[in-house]
Amino acid sequence: MSSKPIDRAAPVQGVVVIHPERGDRGSGRSAEARLEEAVGLALALDLEVRDAIIAPLRKVTPATLFGKGKVEEIGELCEAHDAAVAVVDDALTPVQQRNLEKAWQVKVMDRTGMILEIFARRARTREGRLQVELARLSYERSRLVRTWTHLERQRGGFGVMGGPGETQIETDRRLIAEKIAKLKRDLLEVRRTRNLQRAARQRAPVPSVALVGYTNAGKSTLFNRLTQSAVVAQDMLFATLDPTLRTLNLPDGRPCILSDTVGFISDLPHELVEAFRATLEEVREADVILHVRDLSNPDSDAQAADVREVLSRLEVEIDERRLIEVWNKIDLLDPDTKDEVLGDARRGGVPAIPVSAVTGEGISDLLTAISGLVDEAPPVSVHAPAGEGAAIAWLYRHGRVMQREDDDAGGVHLAVRLSPQALGQFEQLFPHAGLTS
Repeated sequence: MSSKPIDRAAPVQGVVVIHPERGDRGSGRSAEARLEEAVGLALALDLEVRDAIIAPLRKVTPATLFGKGKVEEIGELCEAHDAAVAVVDDALTPVQQRNLEKAWQVKVMDRTGMILEIFARRARTREGRLQVELARLSYERSRLVRTWTHLERQRGGFGVMGGPGETQIETDRRLIAEKIAKLKRDLLEVRRTRNLQRAARQRAPVPSVALVGYTNAGKSTLFNRLTQSAVVAQDMLFATLDPTLRTLNLPDGRPCILSDTVGFISDLPHELVEAFRATLEEVREADVILHVRDLSNPDSDAQAADVREVLSRLEVEIDERRLIEVWNKIDLLDPDTKDEVLGDARRGGVPAIPVSAVTGEGISDLLTAISGLVDEAPPVSVHAPAGEGAAIAWLYRHGRVMQREDDDAGGVHLAVRLSPQALGQFEQLFPHAGLTS
């Protein structure tokens, strides 16, 4: 019997979630937490979780991952719950996936397949859709062996003495390879356009701030709080995927660009690494990075380690001097734990600001901290003679004015902080304004 595909139009599809617990993961995260995350992925696909179990895995069976007894046990569980889908929270080989589908008589999805499906449903921008399609095809290319029964049929060769020709599986693989090549060309063009847009932003020296964090850490809610926007923010894994940019006004009125990036997750499928690499270019270029953490989650430390590990895999080097840890969801902590967190933030070596993106607690402290990192450069003194009102207005827009004195001749003396880019641009635009360090 062939496996049934996931029917998105069906109102309810039952699913059994299985987390294979290996003793050698070494992540420090409990099996219960990993199972809960896998359940969250299934719920993000609008599946009805009818049961979720942890399956101890002392030895990997090459053909089915699980041993014979466990395979039969899970098959009975799927039948008892009338499940249409079985989710295995691990990476399955094509052979393992095919054999489990035959044994359980249901559609089998592994962790990679679930994440790819979620990404395919949520991506909205052209770049996001191209990235997801590229990742999906790369994943499916290795799994043609299990997808169709007609793949072993051959197509005839050319001429009277033609050879056996190309098998259907070879044809499908060739077609996928051609689609992948075209997608890569399209992505290069999209990224070229985005790089031009970024270069234009850099010519107008507005500081940039980027949000990173584990999925469901509250980044989008914080983004909305800081920018008074209405980006989708739900208690769901990967509620938002495409990077979003908005203007953020600092306490002194100075604007900067805030970007909300895709949430991270442990064991990120390698097919999605390239998609993340493009998305996180905004992080590389940011003046300040906000690492948003869910302090109400008992695995917050492990999640933070996963974020840094993914950034390392993507070759995104983090300058700790421009990083602020945002300890979010303190409104969900009990009073004693909250007091302990506030004390840790004051004593910690890494700059950390406890906040609640929902209630707004701690947001003013966060904005002050961002301003402090943006304004690292020492102030410069500017004398704008009478008639240089455009220069004064430019400085208020692109810098932070620390002090102002008006003289009797109508001129203005300012002490102002400017980024190196802004300083160079000011000297070109207003050569008549006296500027000293």
